[in-house]
Amino acid sequence: MQLDDTQSAGGGTILLVDDEDMVLEVGARVLEKLHYAVLKAENGRDAVALFARHIDQVVLVILDMNMPGMSGGVVFEELRKLKPDVKVLLTSGYGLDGQIQELLASGACGFAQKPFSIAALTQKLSEILLK
Repeated sequence: MQLDDTQSAGGGTILLVDDEDMVLEVGARVLEKLHYAVLKAENGRDAVALFARHIDQVVLVILDMNMPGMSGGVVFEELRKLKPDVKVLLTSGYGLDGQIQELLASGACGFAQKPFSIAALTQKLSEILLK
């Protein structure tokens, strides 16, 4: 995978949360190519614990909304308890639904529908992290 200069971003640690191994692995590789350090969590509990341990390093959480156990919405609320201004990019393969719109209204920074391209992800990261 080659990235041109318009696709380079980089800097900081991103917590990637998804219950699908392939999404975690491919997503982590893409983010690393964009010069981010990546923490991976395959469920909500692990995500909250990892975020708590690395709260000062994490510049963004990319959070899947549809996970068994602790849903993305619950994880979002738990992260906000730990750090009210946490930056969260919500993701889902199902598109924008009512819950996602509520979370966007209550402070989530954006939404990306899966699967997303490197260019689309880079654009979202730039929009969120350069605010």
